Amino acid sequence: PSSQHTKTKMTSNKGVAKFGSINPPLAPLIVAQYVGGTKDFKWIAQKDDRPIEVQLIPSGVGLKGSNTVARFFARTLPEVQLYGSDAVTASQIDMWIDNAPAPKAEVQVVAESINKHLKLRTFLVGHDISIADIIIYAALRANEKWTTVTLSEKSLPFLWRWVSYLESLTQFKEVLSVYAPSSSSSSSSSSSTKAEKEAPQKGRAGWIGSYDIGLIGAAEGKVVTRFPPEPSGFLHVGHIKAAMLNNFYATNYKGKLLLRFDDTNPAKEKDDYVDNIKEDLATMDIKPDSISYTSDWFDKLMEYAEKFLKEGKAYIDTTPQLEIQAQRRAGPGGNEGVENKCRSHTVEENLKLFAEMKAGSQLGQQCVMRAKIDMKAKNAVLRDPSLFRCSNEAHYRTGTKYKAYPLYDFACPIVDALEGVTHALRSSEYHDRNALYDWVLKAADLRHVQIEDFSRLNFEYVLLSKRKLQWFVDNKHVEGWHDPRFPTVQGILRRGMTVEALREFILAQGASKALNLMTMDKLWALNKKIIDPVVPRYVAISQQVPFYLTNGPATPEQKSVPRHKKNLALGNKVIFLSNVLFIERDDAQTLKENEEVTLMDWGNAIFRKITRDDKGNVTELAGELHLEGDFKTTEKKLTWLADTEHLVPVVLRTYDFLITKDKLAEGEDFKDFLNPNSLIDAVGVKGDGSLRYLNVGDKIQLERNGYYICDSIATLNKPMVLIAIPDGRPTRVESKNPDSGSAPAASDKKKAVAKK
Repeated sequence: PSSQHTKTKMTSNKGVAKFGSINPPLAPLIVAQYVGGTKDFKWIAQKDDRPIEVQLIPSGVGLKGSNTVARFFARTLPEVQLYGSDAVTASQIDMWIDNAPAPKAEVQVVAESINKHLKLRTFLVGHDISIADIIIYAALRANEKWTTVTLSEKSLPFLWRWVSYLESLTQFKEVLSVYAPSSSSSSSSSSSTKAEKEAPQKGRAGWIGSYDIGLIGAAEGKVVTRFPPEPSGFLHVGHIKAAMLNNFYATNYKGKLLLRFDDTNPAKEKDDYVDNIKEDLATMDIKPDSISYTSDWFDKLMEYAEKFLKEGKAYIDTTPQLEIQAQRRAGPGGNEGVENKCRSHTVEENLKLFAEMKAGSQLGQQCVMRAKIDMKAKNAVLRDPSLFRCSNEAHYRTGTKYKAYPLYDFACPIVDALEGVTHALRSSEYHDRNALYDWVLKAADLRHVQIEDFSRLNFEYVLLSKRKLQWFVDNKHVEGWHDPRFPTVQGILRRGMTVEALREFILAQGASKALNLMTMDKLWALNKKIIDPVVPRYVAISQQVPFYLTNGPATPEQKSVPRHKKNLALGNKVIFLSNVLFIERDDAQTLKENEEVTLMDWGNAIFRKITRDDKGNVTELAGELHLEGDFKTTEKKLTWLADTEHLVPVVLRTYDFLITKDKLAEGEDFKDFLNPNSLIDAVGVKGDGSLRYLNVGDKIQLERNGYYICDSIATLNKPMVLIAIPDGRPTRVESKNPDSGSAPAASDKKKAVAKK
């Protein structure tokens, strides 16, 4: 996580810190790990229980007390942001510290309160670790009754998750291993079972998956990982998992994360993709230590290509591509390949043909450089794979300078070694190619780079292949790579996903190598838990039926009501009261004459007359207010809007999956399963007048309807567009037989006035 900053040096404060080892001050010791205070201060542990005291050199200023010293260290390195990045966050952090539990406080009550607070949060304040987390954690451990608290995944699960995660961090481990080596908080409860005590070691933090894949040869301060996206599209959730894993290990080992754009295919790559990849990584708070491009190494890669040719480790093949593919499986049962005549080219012939490739000549364009390994290898990847190919297309960075370009299997291991990468983390789909990665390094006489596999993300009804996603873009089936139906970072964020939910969901997968097919429902359900407590409530009526009140205000009146009845911090909004209201048609159909209902945020009303057309559809309602009525006695609580000039025209847009089959079988073409109704608009909707104050990207809940995100605001000629945010319940395609097509459900048909 980005919270584990250890790369920036502390400011020039130096001094001596003395403390008693009987009750060691965990908070300042842990904070010092984050800011480098362990190097610039002399730490003296004495065999008593004296409070920590710091004397600064050369000023002689003295500081005393665990929280005071912890605050001091946190302020010495603002870049780490242990005190947050703004005044509001810092004030919230101070509030937590000021109310930290005392050593003799009733810790069970405190634990239950913090557990409740953490239900929808990862950290006490904000979206990253802060000094509040460190000090409250230390205060809990220092409480004399802490060991009596039943802390497990079943009892106080959210507090257990938080404690377990903190204790998995390197900074915490280093302090606890010295000053509290006997046990961790998350496993020390006397009433916890053995399984519960072992759980944090298996799962780290409840919702956080295991990241303990044991990086072979890893040493603190020396681990270098890399994230090498090809700039041929936007990042999707699968890419983000890879980026987060690489970032996690680089940070956890106090090493470096390299961002390298694997730009070896001039036909697909663009500057725009580079910019958007950088933007997406910044959105996910992934900050690489350096940025490079494989194209920076083209000349060096040419040298290695010629080295391979001169040493007989590669050859130039002029055989047509389809024939090469057939030859790789032409042996018995397709389990072996057969050699062709080009494999016996002399070094001189190979170098001459490679020169043709570099020149981009007609002959060169018929050539490909192949590794000379073993055409009978059981692993088909090793049957003389291609390493270099010819292309006359202009490269987005180098123009037409080069005509021959390295392939990923050749360039990646070489550039990894040259750039100092120690551990190459990549998804298990590349597992069969690991042997080729190692072969290239040995053939190039370069140092070994350790490969670590992890499982890729797979979702039902979701395509993660950039080639397939590009087809939707090219054929205008979507707006672009940021379309809300796409699994790209920008696509799902535009549909209403939060960064917090996406980050937590991916962390929950851990570094497991097990492959499984998941549903997007889990991700959206997590997102709902995050947004529900904090998004304001509004009203929109899709199909309006007028309700005439005989005793309603003839001149519209205003009333101030909370935006969120359970979160008053969101403030109030203004609603209008009138003698003509709009009721949702679906609600109107259920009403009976003389029935009393509750009009939400106003009071009770009685329907005296219901007018219907020849088909039985309600066309008009009449009645009266009965504000002295008791809302507890009514069966129906209805949303409504006053018919005034303040109403906002709205389009409610609902997206569905792009394909109608949950998982494509081998050989199936996704184009045979396109969803013709992946976008449905409900038009003619009238919205709460307060909606006009929304900005693009604001998330809301429409009462009795669902969650939405503002995609565009209302203008003089265009309505506001609100995109429905999935809430984790099965969507239309998943709730139907995939083979039956993808027509919208009945409830959607009622709301959909126009389809796209």
